[in-house]
Amino acid sequence: MIIFPAIDLYDKKAVRLYKGDYDNMTVYSDNPLSVAFDFEKKGAKAVHLVDLEGAKFGTTPNIDVVESIVKSTSLFTEIGGGIRDAETVNKYISIGVDRVILGTAAVENPDFLKEVVSKYKEKIAVGADVRDGYIAIKGWTEKSKITLENFLDDMEKIGVKTVICTDISKDGAMKGTNLELYSELSKKYSLQITASGGVSTMEDVKKLSEMNIYGAIIGKAYYTGDIDLSRAIEVAR
Repeated sequence: MIIFPAIDLYDKKAVRLYKGDYDNMTVYSDNPLSVAFDFEKKGAKAVHLVDLEGAKFGTTPNIDVVESIVKSTSLFTEIGGGIRDAETVNKYISIGVDRVILGTAAVENPDFLKEVVSKYKEKIAVGADVRDGYIAIKGWTEKSKITLENFLDDMEKIGVKTVICTDISKDGAMKGTNLELYSELSKKYSLQITASGGVSTMEDVKKLSEMNIYGAIIGKAYYTGDIDLSRAIEVAR
């Protein structure tokens, strides 16, 4: 299992939201690149980046920060947050991002998703953000009418390889992740599924790794010190 430590970007800072609430934001670092260097130092091979401003407004206000991480580290980089058109996908891939994650656009515009998957193959991943069994969109501010199962069925048909699945109710709450959900998904789908939201203890990491799930995102637990990143990477191996 690959550990993806996360950097959520807002106003060029590393921040965390509580359950996706923009009014409940904590700034953890004014220098996201130094956070990425620390990930590398602790043995991480990958980083999960989210542009929270992008998610809200569909723009790329933190792209220079993303580029500095791509150029200055050897980390595999994936980015999500407000990527809703081919121009933005191209922009990220042209600066060297390894994988671009579509969220709202994958739900609302399946033709666009098919187009970029056909062009960029495994460089395109999809974020399945779940609230009460349904896919949430627009920076988690709206709930769609599409169930998680129907959505993942569609992703397999389209040829998407990697899905980052976030249980919003667990995100940033430090009360554990939804192990039951990830266990079900890993058995049912051939997709590379990354668990996201509430991975807050070494026990979470251990149990997810035992499921043979593709990846796990560690966010707030790294910043609070509840998870030792070096140990988590060892356990995941």
